[in-house]
Amino acid sequence: MEPKVKIDDINDLIERRLEELNELQAMEIITYQYSFDVDSYSIDIKENYENFEGKNIKIAGRIMAIRRMGKASFAHIQDIKGRIQIYLKQDEIGEENYKVFKLSDIGDIIGVSGKVFKTKTGEISVHSDSFTLLAKSIRPIPIAKEVVDEKGNKVIFDQFVDKELRYRQRYVDLIVNPEIKEVFIKRSKIISELRRFLDSKNYIEVETPVLQPIYGGAAARPFVTHHNTLDMPLYLRIADELYLKRLIVGGFDGVYEISKDFRNEGIDRTHNPEFTMLELYVAYKDYFWMMELVEEMINDVCLNVFGTTEFEIEGQQINFKAPWHRMSMTEEIQKISGLNVLDANASEIINILKSKNVELTGKENKGKLIDLLFEATIQPNLIQPTFIVDYPLEISPLAKKQRDKEGLVERFEGFVMGREICNAFSELNDPIDQRSRFEAQKKLGDAGDEEAHKVDDDFLRALEFGMPPTAGLGLGVDRFVMLLTNQPSIRDVIFFPQMRLLQ
Repeated sequence: MEPKVKIDDINDLIERRLEELNELQAMEIITYQYSFDVDSYSIDIKENYENFEGKNIKIAGRIMAIRRMGKASFAHIQDIKGRIQIYLKQDEIGEENYKVFKLSDIGDIIGVSGKVFKTKTGEISVHSDSFTLLAKSIRPIPIAKEVVDEKGNKVIFDQFVDKELRYRQRYVDLIVNPEIKEVFIKRSKIISELRRFLDSKNYIEVETPVLQPIYGGAAARPFVTHHNTLDMPLYLRIADELYLKRLIVGGFDGVYEISKDFRNEGIDRTHNPEFTMLELYVAYKDYFWMMELVEEMINDVCLNVFGTTEFEIEGQQINFKAPWHRMSMTEEIQKISGLNVLDANASEIINILKSKNVELTGKENKGKLIDLLFEATIQPNLIQPTFIVDYPLEISPLAKKQRDKEGLVERFEGFVMGREICNAFSELNDPIDQRSRFEAQKKLGDAGDEEAHKVDDDFLRALEFGMPPTAGLGLGVDRFVMLLTNQPSIRDVIFFPQMRLLQ
């Protein structure tokens, strides 16, 4: 029989399933149903058997194993919560229904109604009195098979473990490795808890433009597109900051946004071109206050989602309980290198960087050189939650100057396991100073710095109307989730990470 569906890479298994599909359709069986009334789930039944025993239930899921025994069969189905065994007899579900089941395969999605019982071996199961094929699986799913070799060792075949393939085919990954669902369920709960915490403070969740005529709020390369009707370039936002601060100018005391941002940069274990960011701006506060809020917020998220502030991350015991360590960037560099970077000239810093094999472009200003020295000498050792302060003014064009230290700004970054997870300022609200900082960034851009901040005249106009003292925060949600779920790569906490197209 010629299959009705044509698939380019068809093989024997797919061809057999297509033949089964055609046979089912010839029997006038609906092979792709419209709905099914689910009222129970696998783990709920198993964990509360005394409440389900003998009860008629309806359950649906994907067939993950089949054991046929003539006119009776066992199968395991997998739903959102786990797996459970079902038992079917031809005499009870009817000859035609049983024939439909015999034409079913691992991977097919079915619905079953019946009574909950225990088999002779004590396995909690569903004794089916009806069976419905909900969706026929054309492509076989990779099911791990365990065999014992001649030396008595367990060998696993057909296991879906290739990392790149798992990222590319997340739908298969979720089927075959259902435990990863827990990572994404935890991610959802973490984001919900961040939102609940900020809402409890009466901060307003807002939305700002994804497409922006002038990108800003961070040092990054943007993605560029073109609007045909307006005949102008637009940029996918690299940050939400400048629009959120416009709302502070407009009279909101506290605004936040949990959003997708986009940076046209490299991909590695902590960077994806599309990522999730939480940004928060609160009027009449400064970065000292924001440090305490971050501690409180992360403490609440840890306790309310995980029930603890202590985590094992990559073999390290990490405690997010407040207070976090606080360290000065410049003082720590001096302890390690003996160099007072504020008084040193650029060539002295460059010599140390070269001795540590740090690659330089030759376009770095002194502030960037200090930051590179910090990244090379201090950052990798920041294992426990730590706030780093005393950032150079040259790399912080949106932060207020330090009240008592020349050349530094009121900025902190939070680090855990050597990774930056948040960045915060006492926000610069002096429009004259802000314009001069933008002009300095423009010179860097003209000299070839692709990450230099653009001059945003409309944002400057907003500041000229007056913005109150404000504390701002950016929290990398993906990196935060990586830590709390102990995942080694940002791709492990993003359902569909960016991947190179296969040729």
